[in-house]
Amino acid sequence: MQFSFHNFLSISYFLLIGTSASPLFLSNTKALDVRSPVQPRNPANTAVNPAAVTGTTCDDPTVSLVTHDTNVAILSICGGIAGAIEFCGGDPSTTVGASGTSKFTLTAVNADKGATINVSKGRWEGCVRAANAVCPTGTYTSTCVGGTSDGVGFTFVLSENN
Repeated sequence: MQFSFHNFLSISYFLLIGTSASPLFLSNTKALDVRSPVQPRNPANTAVNPAAVTGTTCDDPTVSLVTHDTNVAILSICGGIAGAIEFCGGDPSTTVGASGTSKFTLTAVNADKGATINVSKGRWEGCVRAANAVCPTGTYTSTCVGGTSDGVGFTFVLSENN
């Protein structure tokens, strides 16, 4: 068989049509279909459960807190729960997480009876989301249901970090 330029064009055309023009040859997954829009990463858990907190009061809705500072303060409780750490360590009865303009102060409701804070990162973030739903700006005080050695909960205050 003699190879010619005509054969080269025929083979090239077949490969083009048979592989790249049809997503069926690639897969039925959008990740491989170059014509599909870029798919976003899965977002962080943003669900709000109002029952996660009780007694939320907006202390001063006019206070301007930097969102990044507040997010860092959330992960600064218990000496730091960022990264792979999933629970508050050390069983404190009270803990503070602060960064820049924002400060969280957590205290076990029954600290005077020996209760300690052992909240998971997920529960803590859920409590903050629920309190933020009630008080979207400024400072507030709330009580997180559970997350303590006695199961009663802990109060938390978002305030200015002075």
